[in-house]
Amino acid sequence: MAATAEKHTFQAEVKELLDLMIHAIYSNKEIFLRELISNSSDALDKLKFEALTQPELKPSDWTPHILLSADKDARTLTIADNGIGMSKEDVVNLIGTIAKSGTAEFAAALKAQAAQNEKGEVSPDLIGQFGVGFYSTFMVADNVTLITRKAGEETATQWQSTGDGNYTIEEATRDACGTSITLHLKPEDADNAMLDYADRWVLQDIVKKYSDFVIHPVQMDVEITEVERDEEGKPVEGGKETTRIERQTLNSMKAIWTRPESEVTPEEYNEFYKHIAHDWTDPLETIRMKMEGTFEAQSLLFIPTKAPFDLFFKDFQHGIHLYVKRVFIMNDCKELMPRYLRFIRGVVDSEDLSLNISREILQQDRQIRAIRKRLVKKVLSTLDNLKKGDTDNKGKYKTFWDAFGQVLKEGLFEDQENTEALLDVCLFHSSKSETEQTDLREYISRMQSGQEEIYYMTGESYQAVINSPHLEAFQAKGVEVLVLTDPVDEIWIQSVPEFDGKRLRSVGKGLVDLGTDEEKKAAEAAREEKQESHKSLLEALQAKLDTDIKEVRLSSRLTDSAACLVGDTHDMTPQMEKLMKAMNQEAPKTKRILELNPDHPILEKLNGAFSQNKEDTRIEDYAHLLYNQALLAEGSPIPDPAKFSKLLSDLMVQTL
Repeated sequence: MAATAEKHTFQAEVKELLDLMIHAIYSNKEIFLRELISNSSDALDKLKFEALTQPELKPSDWTPHILLSADKDARTLTIADNGIGMSKEDVVNLIGTIAKSGTAEFAAALKAQAAQNEKGEVSPDLIGQFGVGFYSTFMVADNVTLITRKAGEETATQWQSTGDGNYTIEEATRDACGTSITLHLKPEDADNAMLDYADRWVLQDIVKKYSDFVIHPVQMDVEITEVERDEEGKPVEGGKETTRIERQTLNSMKAIWTRPESEVTPEEYNEFYKHIAHDWTDPLETIRMKMEGTFEAQSLLFIPTKAPFDLFFKDFQHGIHLYVKRVFIMNDCKELMPRYLRFIRGVVDSEDLSLNISREILQQDRQIRAIRKRLVKKVLSTLDNLKKGDTDNKGKYKTFWDAFGQVLKEGLFEDQENTEALLDVCLFHSSKSETEQTDLREYISRMQSGQEEIYYMTGESYQAVINSPHLEAFQAKGVEVLVLTDPVDEIWIQSVPEFDGKRLRSVGKGLVDLGTDEEKKAAEAAREEKQESHKSLLEALQAKLDTDIKEVRLSSRLTDSAACLVGDTHDMTPQMEKLMKAMNQEAPKTKRILELNPDHPILEKLNGAFSQNKEDTRIEDYAHLLYNQALLAEGSPIPDPAKFSKLLSDLMVQTL
């Protein structure tokens, strides 16, 4: 060993920079161990690669490993590997120079961004390209010593620093290539999330959480105490105790998604799903995908069988766990799955995904967008296959739709790129059956001759819609109408104008013209004729209801009821108004159209009476009765129940 150590000074602003990194970049102190294990794993991989062309670099009995050694009394933790190691020049360049960019400008930018952020964290856009995970050690240690020997060299190098802006370098000895990092740990402090990182169980938990699937063994020497036992295996009272050191491997190294599909049983998939999803039921479907090309990634996804209770809560956690080279990064990766697929559980493991300095927040780059795009298409194609296989609408897909259909439909207004694929896997109730559901292609196949539009109606329940007066003409002519009763239907239907060339049209808006071209012309001519014969009555009713409605007209959609309320093509529905009010949003008052059935006895008698006496003061009462009757028929509240009740009572008295 050299007689004296070389003393070096970091760049002038490094102490401030270290302080910023320790307090602003990492949100979790235990991350340091993940960083060091990842660095060791990389060093082992590099030696394996270099040895392909220089076999002399690797000893013949070389077995890659990462060894943790903790001393609770001395408060030290050592992480050692037998990987590629570093030369003295490597140490100076890679360790002595923070991220090779310890400039005053960089430090100032870090400080400014940390000050701007309420949490004191730094933007990944600024720090994303600086590999300084090694310095996370100073979150938990007040002195760090590194001893390393590069493969192919005889001498080792020691680097030591207290993180105060200075470090020393001197020659050292090491039996073989590799790197050892010894941390002199700070005192345990629960208030500041400072755990006892010299404790075996704490270390085991961290390794299991972050590095369980690292392909190299992460090991620890554990002291095992055994007591003397008799022939039956029972402890002998007063018997001798013996201790021995046993090297244990802390990580499983078995990433299920990296194993060939033929080698993984359904039971293993189910157990893995239950582990990551914290669910006691088996998944409905398992989805595996390997991505190759300009980037590499693997995914193992699951569709649950049941919806969790908090699926519609604002803070619901996405279920995608992100790994990079089998190192755990996060368990709620929103960037890799859209919100309307938030029920999907599983893992994504990338070989070369760009991460920020702390590996805690993904950068929004091309790779992430590409992975997300492929994951979405894979999930939607899987759902399409499930749907096609559920021919009787009673199997897997029915189970899925009942649990997650409402959530999936959120994608119809969130993901325009996949609208058609989403519509293909959506199911709807219709006037054809209350129990059986249909998809849009099946609906189109049943459309009547001459029908060019897909008819639908929104409402609060199936019975409320199916009994609505708006459907009378459609039911009379046997025209099928989709029944949309989920709150989300009110939103997505506004952004989806058509499907497969067929326009989606609400039966509660605009004029209705059903039948063949000849039938439509005849019906319109008859309606216009009656409109003219009822013109005076309609104008009088309009005048009495002017504050509530925009028009009174005769209807071509009513066959049994006396009246109904409809909207213009782009008007807001009553259900949408209720939804906005429930979300504490102002809903503009929309005047609607009062349609009257020209063939109903009430209108015939009312028109006859009005023709004889246009000064009849009861016309205002009749107008309000018809308007309130239309409101009740669609399930809307009437503005003045007491007034309506009195008018109805008076009318009954007069009639009786």
